[in-house]
Amino acid sequence: MTEFQRLSLHVPEPAVRPGGAPDFSNVTIAKAGAVARPEVDAAPEDIRDLAYSIIRVLNREGEAVGPWAGTLSDDELLSGLRHMMKLRAFDARMLMAQRQGKTSFYMQHLGEEAVSCAFRKALRKGDMNFPTYRQAGLLIADDYPMEEMMNQIFSNENDPLRGRQLPVMYSSREHDFFTISGNLSTQYVQAVGWAMASAIKNDTKIAAAWIGDGSTAESDFHSALVFASTYKAPVILNIVNNQWAISTFQGIARGGSGTFAARGLGFGIPALRVDGNDYLAVHAVSLWAAERARRNLGPTLIEYVTYRVGAHSTSDDPSAYRPKTESEAWPLGDPVLRLKKHLIVKGAWSESRHVQAEAEILDEVIDAQKRAEAHGTLHAGGKPSVRDIFDGVYADMPAHIRRQRQEAGY
Repeated sequence: MTEFQRLSLHVPEPAVRPGGAPDFSNVTIAKAGAVARPEVDAAPEDIRDLAYSIIRVLNREGEAVGPWAGTLSDDELLSGLRHMMKLRAFDARMLMAQRQGKTSFYMQHLGEEAVSCAFRKALRKGDMNFPTYRQAGLLIADDYPMEEMMNQIFSNENDPLRGRQLPVMYSSREHDFFTISGNLSTQYVQAVGWAMASAIKNDTKIAAAWIGDGSTAESDFHSALVFASTYKAPVILNIVNNQWAISTFQGIARGGSGTFAARGLGFGIPALRVDGNDYLAVHAVSLWAAERARRNLGPTLIEYVTYRVGAHSTSDDPSAYRPKTESEAWPLGDPVLRLKKHLIVKGAWSESRHVQAEAEILDEVIDAQKRAEAHGTLHAGGKPSVRDIFDGVYADMPAHIRRQRQEAGY
C-alpha cells in the first residue's frame, strides 16, 4: 500500500504579537517621487507594477517631489490641513462623549484622516460616495455641519436620520454620501450599480466605492469587481488598508495576492497603491482615477496604505492582538504632521499658526457639541418620535403598518 503525506492547513500569522517588538519590515516603501505617473488612458496591462509599489509625493524633508506632485495650491493644502485637524478634534471629543455615556458607540479615524479628506477634493458635486464607517472626512471636507453629525451620533431629537441608524452611520444625499451599511462590503456592489446607472442615463457623475482590508474577503467585493470590469463602470474602487480588521491582521483577507491592489489585475482593472498618509499623493492618485472614469475608461482600484492608530471601535481592545507601541513604529508617519511640515517648508504655515489653528478648531468643535447636546444625548434630553419608526419606509403605507402606528398612538 502506498503511504501518502498527511495534509496540513496553512494559517497566516502576523509578524508580531502583543508584547513583541513592532515589525514593518514587510512594507516595501518606494522613494518619494520615484513611481511614474502614467497617462490617464494607459492600458491596465502596461501599469501592472503600480499594484505592487507605493506612490508617494512628500519626502522626509517635507518637500513635494516627482510626477504626481502639483495638483493642489497652497490655499487648497491649507484647507486640507484644517479638514484633517477638524476630523481629529471631532474624533477626540466624540470618543470622550462615548466614554461619558452620551452615545453608545463611536469609531475613530486617527491616522487615516488624509484618505477621505483628500479624496473628497478630487470629486465633483454630484459624484456619489458609498462609504464605510471610517470615511467621515468625506463629510468634513465637504463642509457638512459637525452639529448634524453629532445629532446623529447622539440620536437626539434633531438626528437627521431620526434614530434609525447606528451612531457614526451617517447619510446625506446633499453631500453625496450614501447611507452607511453595517453589513460590510454591501456598498461595493451598490456603488458599481449606481455608476452603471449613471452611464446608462448618459449622466456625467461617477461613483466611489469604499471598503476596508478585512472586508475584501467578502463575496460582494469580488462580485463588484466582475461587474465593474465587464461593463467598464465609471467607478473608483477604494480599499483602505489600515493593516488591521477588528482583531485580524491584513494577511488573512489578502490571501496570496501579495497586495490588495493586485486583486484588481485579475479582472483587468488598473490598480494602484498609494501612501495613505500623504495628503498630496492621495489627492493626485484620486484625481487620476476620477479622470479615467469621466473619460469612459472604466474603473480604477486604489489601495491606500495607512495605519489604524486607534481601536477598531469603542467596543474593541487592540492591545489584545497587536503591540501597544506598533503605531509609533509605522514607517509612513502621521498625515497631519506630514502636511503641516510640508506647508512650513513652503513658507505657507508656521508652528505658531498651527497652535492657533488647533485652538480655533477645538473651540469650533466644542461649540458644535454644546449645540448638539442641547437637543439630547443617549440618556438625557430630546429623542426622535416613535412615529419616525413607521415613516419613510413605504411609498404607500400598508394597512397593517398603519394599524400598528395607530396602536402605538400615532
